[in-house]
Amino acid sequence: MLLKTIQVATPSAQYPVLIGPGILPTLYPRLRKLSKAKLVVITSPNIWTLWSKEFLASFPPQDQPAILTLPPGEKHKRLPAIESLAEQLAQQGADRDTLLIAFGGGVLGDITGFLAAIYMRGIPFVQVPTTLLAQVDSSVGGKTGVNLAAGKNLLGSFHQPRAVFADTDLLRTLPRPELFAGLQESIKAAIIRDPRFFTFLERNREKIQAASGEPDPATLARIVATSVQIKADVVAADEHEQNLRMILNFGHTIGHAIEAATNYKQLLHGEAIAWGMIAALHVALARQTITPDQFARMANLILAFAPLPTFKAKAQQLVALTAADKKNRSGRRAFILPTAIGKAEVVHTITDEELLTATQRMLDDMQSSKP
Repeated sequence: MLLKTIQVATPSAQYPVLIGPGILPTLYPRLRKLSKAKLVVITSPNIWTLWSKEFLASFPPQDQPAILTLPPGEKHKRLPAIESLAEQLAQQGADRDTLLIAFGGGVLGDITGFLAAIYMRGIPFVQVPTTLLAQVDSSVGGKTGVNLAAGKNLLGSFHQPRAVFADTDLLRTLPRPELFAGLQESIKAAIIRDPRFFTFLERNREKIQAASGEPDPATLARIVATSVQIKADVVAADEHEQNLRMILNFGHTIGHAIEAATNYKQLLHGEAIAWGMIAALHVALARQTITPDQFARMANLILAFAPLPTFKAKAQQLVALTAADKKNRSGRRAFILPTAIGKAEVVHTITDEELLTATQRMLDDMQSSKP
């Protein structure tokens, strides 16, 4: 299978996203084309145990990278982790030319990117994403940050990577729930931007849900590449999320509220976003920006990769938590509303009552979908 390169071009940076199998064992020469300076890998112990041999396969004995680890999980996406890693970087003698390598999922990529953005006022980094969610979404676009108790990603910076190396072989060891959770970000991309991609996902559900537990590699590579291209196009047009880029947050208003309500412990990020998209579809259906048939097609695709885990929360609680959404401007809620399959818009007129009704309908859908 040939590797595919997608160029991300923004006002502040241009960089390649390399997608396909077999990238990891060829990493060293690719990194050295980007930097001749010190290399520091930031990863999690479980990822390093699984993939360290392949990661280091191309590194010569005299030029091994420094390895820093951080436990996995959203609960570590906080400022103490940044301070600890920064202290370790200083002890390693890292300077402004040091290249950080984020080797992990979305949480680790966000942390590493934020650390790179603020260490010595900015050093370079690359993304080597190990999950489907990170490969199709979070590794591209330069959003970095950590959480506060008050809300998700409230501290952060835009800091573009020098490159993204998305080795699809890494997805072989991904548990099915994590694979399907990551797929929700691809479904999101199709709903807001690409009707042909949406149809492709509909028609290839069985290949993705392979009974063997390992999805068709060519199908998976196409999903990653198409998702990245969609995001690259949006980011190129609106790097700092002033307008258009907000559409990438479809499903995230209620999705982030679900994560906060469940203390980031019960659902994977993509699973929370899936329920958030269902809530957003209910808003769109009530406003008649989509037809009942479009609603059914989109909801059915979101719920096809089941079972989505259930959770306990009140609609009022979830709507109240949206007050901390970082998309809000001047007290107004920015909400992403689909207007067709493949189209979405940012609206600022969604009332609490509308969102409360839609969220309750989403919770009702969740109860009816219980096995």
